Amino acid sequence: MDDTNVKDHYSLTGILNLTVSEPYYLFNFLAFFAYIPVRFSASSVLAPHFTSHLLHREIQAFLAFCIFAAVKMVKEETWEAFIADTLFYAEVFLVAIALVLDYHLALWYMLAFLVIYIFTQQPPYLSLGTSNQLTPLQLETILTEGRTSKFGLVEFRALSSSNCVRTSRIFPELSITFSNKNLSFGTVDIGLFPNVAPKFGISLGNSKQLPTYILFENAEEVARFPEYNLEAKASIPVVTKKLICRHFELDKRLLDYVNGK
Repeated sequence: MDDTNVKDHYSLTGILNLTVSEPYYLFNFLAFFAYIPVRFSASSVLAPHFTSHLLHREIQAFLAFCIFAAVKMVKEETWEAFIADTLFYAEVFLVAIALVLDYHLALWYMLAFLVIYIFTQQPPYLSLGTSNQLTPLQLETILTEGRTSKFGLVEFRALSSSNCVRTSRIFPELSITFSNKNLSFGTVDIGLFPNVAPKFGISLGNSKQLPTYILFENAEEVARFPEYNLEAKASIPVVTKKLICRHFELDKRLLDYVNGK
């Protein structure tokens, strides 16, 4: 998909099209809006005092959801992460409200969201920016023959991983800002090419190692994130553009290039 189509993909029209075309969004929104006819049908048979109590709880849940969504909008760096979190909170609050209405309805919603989670996946950000999508053969050629810029930053990702989907926008945007003749960007989808993962010490079964970023200098690895000793750590920082910039000194490398170093 070219950059023009990607821009359309994330325009208002594109988002509406995604809602219809992507099962992840379509089924979630169908589940949310299904509450409306259920709610109005129940209103005709519920006692007035219970209807008032339910309305009070619905208002509380809606206000709490708005607060959480506002906090996430400020805190999250990518739209993918924001959408994932807000949908999760919406599901939690909807189940809570359904529990007030009838516990059978709450159980049905829990089952529906579980099925959606198992059989659908949130779509990633599609643009590669100025990075190159590398096959194992292309990566091997670069590393063995050295036909690359002085530095090369490679993202190893698997789009079946929710972590990789949430951060799928970060690497392309970094490539647009920092790509130059001395520093190139490349992406390897180890979901499509799983045999590449063990060659670089990446475990597909360990979600904390996805995505992995490796910086090569003259085809030799000089830095990576997360580090090899990941197992010894209780947790790792959330991947952000600021973190990747700091870890691989992208600002310094860009200044060195501008200054002719």
